[in-house]
Amino acid sequence: MTNLLHNDAFGKLIIRLSVGILILFHGAAKVLHPDTLGFISSMLEGAGLPNALAYGVYVGEIIAPLMIVFGVYCRLGALVVVVNMLFAIWLAHADDIFSLTDHGGWALELQGFYLFTALALVFLGSGRYAIKPD
Repeated sequence: MTNLLHNDAFGKLIIRLSVGILILFHGAAKVLHPDTLGFISSMLEGAGLPNALAYGVYVGEIIAPLMIVFGVYCRLGALVVVVNMLFAIWLAHADDIFSLTDHGGWALELQGFYLFTALALVFLGSGRYAIKPD
């Protein structure tokens, strides 16, 4: 019974599936609603960055999460998600970094979950239950 409750590889799989699938939903929404790319482009231009970087959202919210879910270069995929989330927080949520919701939660708790869970995967790796364990 104790071995069942002390399974690092299974814990890493749960983390991978959680963050990967949840971010993948955001990527799918951007594929289904391509007009959001224009909104992202305008934010990038407003920050003095080339609007072509907006296509990076597809890498950060579709390709990288798939890498995480399937465990193929999981650390690299997680690092891409970290960078993606840092851009998202900087461009779209910078005013909320030190804000709380009406219920006392951090205004960026979802973005924080994605950022810090992906960062944990950068350090933890995929675990044993992966197509290409690292």
